[in-house]
Amino acid sequence: MIERGPTLLDLHGIGPANAARLLADDGDIHRFANRDRSASWNGTAPWTPPSGNQQRHRLSRAGNRRINRALHIMAMAPLRRATDGRVYYHRRKAGGMPSMMAIRALKRRLSNVVYARILDDQLRREATSPAGLGEPLCLQRGRLTPQHRLFGQATSRTRHQQA
Repeated sequence: MIERGPTLLDLHGIGPANAARLLADDGDIHRFANRDRSASWNGTAPWTPPSGNQQRHRLSRAGNRRINRALHIMAMAPLRRATDGRVYYHRRKAGGMPSMMAIRALKRRLSNVVYARILDDQLRREATSPAGLGEPLCLQRGRLTPQHRLFGQATSRTRHQQA
């Protein structure tokens, strides 16, 4: 987390606890194909209920609620000060969007920002891994180790024995 944490902490409205929560729950960011999949996983992707001619987007109750809460805290922080998030929120409200939908839209935007930041941090970390191999690392027992083991993998002996 030390290699990835500081750039995530540069975002407005995120502290060490929420940064740790985001990094721990997201895990390997490469498991998400794109930012839309990440938003669906963390519950900030809008859900369109089937209801005739109306086109409304509702807050999805699916997804990781802990990450969603961290993003909600991040969304509430900029509303108290003159930041880009507050300008975005007021622009959505001026466009006729109710306040809760504007907050949902702000959370989705923050989800995209967090995804991009974590992805950039992980790509930078992979490029500067030990031995210059550029191989992905993971945290195992408090140490950064290569993600793919080259030797010493457990195998089943019964599979190789003849019956």
